[in-house]
Amino acid sequence: MARTVLVTGAASGIGAAIAKAFEKVGDRVLRVDRTPLKGADTRVANLEEPSEVEQVAAWAVEQGGVDVLVNNAGFQHVAPIEDFPLELWQRMLGVMLTAPFLLTKALLPRMKEQGWGRIINIGSIHSQVASPYKAGYVSAKHGLFGLTKVTALEGGPFGVTANLICPAYVRTPLVEGQVADQAKNLGIPEDEVIEKVMLEPAAIKRLIEPEEVARLALFLASDAAGAITGACLPMDLGWMAR
Repeated sequence: MARTVLVTGAASGIGAAIAKAFEKVGDRVLRVDRTPLKGADTRVANLEEPSEVEQVAAWAVEQGGVDVLVNNAGFQHVAPIEDFPLELWQRMLGVMLTAPFLLTKALLPRMKEQGWGRIINIGSIHSQVASPYKAGYVSAKHGLFGLTKVTALEGGPFGVTANLICPAYVRTPLVEGQVADQAKNLGIPEDEVIEKVMLEPAAIKRLIEPEEVARLALFLASDAAGAITGACLPMDLGWMAR
């Protein structure tokens, strides 16, 4: 039976790959992004604004509800704490923590009622460890792990699982956009950032492809993953093995 899947940040990168993967197996995908998307099952929204997140949730309920929620939207800003703008801090927490909370709050009741649901949050290796100059992103992703665990505890008795996918650097526009900022903060050439910063802690020296993350999301949404909940599933290329 086809499921209804809501994916935020679905215009590019990980979100686009996840949306395509679910569609390929026959699911209906509701795409949300701040960038306009083609198709009937799409919604333009600024997830920094709680009112717009609530409108997305209401729209999803009007579509018949959601079986699988994928909270993927996010963005990065790289700066020392003393130079980190409060406005950007608040925007980052809004998109990567408050928006997932509000969507979970709105869509979890139906999942509980039907006795089945999957909430898949896209975290990061930075849900468990930290890097300098990323106060907003690291704080939001750590908080998202906490929200995932609470959701797992509350949803478990009703057949609803909640998990966090925690990749290292994925080949996305978000990661590509960090290179210049990292080079500036660290005082090194841009061509050294990937090799000496992004991949230095990893055992496997490459970027992760968005489609790899999508395949893990598909598994977590399957009945085969019904015993997995409250977890941060690493795709870290061996980063945490040290």
